[in-house]
Amino acid sequence: MDNGRFGPVVSSCPSSAPTLMNWRDAQSYCRQNHIDLVSVRNQNENQQLEKFINDRSLSGSAVWIDKLIVIQQNLSWSEALRYCRQNHVDLVSVQSVEMQRRVMNVVKLATTEAVWLGLHNFCSMNMWLWVSGDMVCYQNWAPGNGSTPENCKLENRKGAVQSGGDQTWISLPESHRLNFICTN
Repeated sequence: MDNGRFGPVVSSCPSSAPTLMNWRDAQSYCRQNHIDLVSVRNQNENQQLEKFINDRSLSGSAVWIDKLIVIQQNLSWSEALRYCRQNHVDLVSVQSVEMQRRVMNVVKLATTEAVWLGLHNFCSMNMWLWVSGDMVCYQNWAPGNGSTPENCKLENRKGAVQSGGDQTWISLPESHRLNFICTN
């Protein structure tokens, strides 16, 4: 969900909505009247959407911009997910190198050594998924993380990004208390 310039994600409905709306209302409107909001994940898709908007002279009110926000509270993964969904949109999903770059830019604001992502492991299948339900295609795991079966006997595993160093992803028990990144 990135626009290739490492700036905000642009999401819009396939046709303009009748009034100004917040993101959640726009998503609901688009799902009722169309299919869903459009997610722009790379520079090419961003250019296609900009052309679509310009060709149809759509007003800026039909476009919503999602931003990444580092929340400097130390919460478990489940608490962080609930916080993001109640106060913003969701925990961040990193589905491209462009989004990883955006995460790398904001994670510097964290006060913990790692920061929760919207990444969780289904232990019974040894499969990592994003909170959106999408499979993990783009990966940026630190060595020894994410590629071998997780030990979930004591606790479920969730994904975090290191806030220092090369800012790669690590697998941690969900009870760890970390800062986290929400999309807004």
